[in-house]
Amino acid sequence: MSRSVIPILRQENPEMPVRPEIILPAMSIPVLDRLERPLKDLRISVTDRCNFRCVYCMPKQVFGKDFRFIPHSDMLSFEEIARLARLFVARGVEKIRLTGGEPLLRKNVERLIEQLSRLKTPEGRPIDLTLTTNGSMLAKKAQTLFDAGLKRITVSLDALDDTVFRQMNDVDFSVRDVLHGIDTALAVGFDPVKVNTVVKKGMNEHQVLPLARHFRNSPVIVRFIEYMDVGSSNDWEEREIIPSEKLIRLIGSEMPIEPLDRHYAGETAERWRYRDGSGEIGFIASVTQAFCRDCTRLRLSTEGKLYKCLFATDGHDIRSMLRDGWSDDEISSALAQHWQERDNRYSELRANNTLPLAGSKKIEMSYIGG
Repeated sequence: MSRSVIPILRQENPEMPVRPEIILPAMSIPVLDRLERPLKDLRISVTDRCNFRCVYCMPKQVFGKDFRFIPHSDMLSFEEIARLARLFVARGVEKIRLTGGEPLLRKNVERLIEQLSRLKTPEGRPIDLTLTTNGSMLAKKAQTLFDAGLKRITVSLDALDDTVFRQMNDVDFSVRDVLHGIDTALAVGFDPVKVNTVVKKGMNEHQVLPLARHFRNSPVIVRFIEYMDVGSSNDWEEREIIPSEKLIRLIGSEMPIEPLDRHYAGETAERWRYRDGSGEIGFIASVTQAFCRDCTRLRLSTEGKLYKCLFATDGHDIRSMLRDGWSDDEISSALAQHWQERDNRYSELRANNTLPLAGSKKIEMSYIGG
């Protein structure tokens, strides 16, 4: 098909979209961005609120009691999210991750999961639906989430030592309760359960081996993530990174591991397994080994803005299209155009020391998810 130009947004004011003059004749056409990357993954933030104040994400000095979160009326409704998700799936999305903030704080989020779990790709395959949580409410909600159609889940856990964990979440929440949530998720049938650990030098690097030991010989896959310069509120410094290569050597010196092939192109984690067959482990080297060239992810914020990169400084308004009566064809064309204009590769430019001079503040992780 030769018709690939889809005028849609007036570039001088991306916050005020206008209806397209040209509509693609079919909505179920995959799209590529300027670097020929397909759109495969959609991350949806269902709330900007969180009950933790993790020092690398929502530090108290910024997100204090006077911080103004998004009013509920400005958030996308579950029906609006489901409609957009259906259009994205028609454009090539195969995986949807629900994030926050803390997504389990969104009231009745199970209703949204029920709607999304019914989505299928144009080829008839169910989408890969997952959710990332801090685990604080997981023990209470695991069964209802599973019954609603969620079968995979990721839990953020930065330490096993209770003192360190309380210092990092900065709300005095016990690690025991998160571990109970993980056990409950396994018991109700979640497969796999993954654990994400952000490693920050001087804070929790001594927790890497205990975490690896704890989840070895279990169905849980723990993944260690390099501390990133997401947002503008965590005072990130490059010297606080622990490179994944160092962690691989550290773990391998005690528990020999070997690399595994990736499940698919664009997978963020490098997969490894213990040589004795006692489980799998992962490393996300997003700073020292940028994977921008394979990035297939688009992010939808709580209030309906699209972000083409985790390190973006602005987004494109989609909510107004939904609430101003645009048709599915018109919105689908807008989504395709937005992706086709994408050329983001922040981490790659950072690694090459070719980032442009600092300008607008980057969007906070709590606003668009990790």
